[in-house]
Amino acid sequence: MVYVDSNVFIYAAIYDTEKGRVAKRILTEIAKGKLDARTASLTWDEIVWVIWRVGGAAAARAEGEKFLRLPNLKLLPVNGVLDTAQRVIEKYGLSPRDAIHVACALKNRIFEIISDDRELDKVKEIRRIPLHKAVE
Repeated sequence: MVYVDSNVFIYAAIYDTEKGRVAKRILTEIAKGKLDARTASLTWDEIVWVIWRVGGAAAARAEGEKFLRLPNLKLLPVNGVLDTAQRVIEKYGLSPRDAIHVACALKNRIFEIISDDRELDKVKEIRRIPLHKAVE
């Protein structure tokens, strides 16, 4: 079981590059049930916000809907993780959203996160899996 960071969904939506293609492969693996994946409900907010800024409201609505309908992706609530997120910020200096993602993963006993965010490498309790290694 892995936690999938919001950047995987965002790269798949906005990049027509190798990174975007790898992100799409990861999402395909999730949809097919070949990758047991979880992410926080917070991820929806991040996807919609970034896509709104980059591609406009219609694109943001479409990507938000695709995210919510992705087969086999399990969404984790973020309630009850803020104390842990606060400790992650204090210990590792992560941004609030990154800290919430880490706290959500840890609360759910998930210790691997697919992400291209190198800031997560600071967190000793988890192992970050870069996108290109997630589909090898």
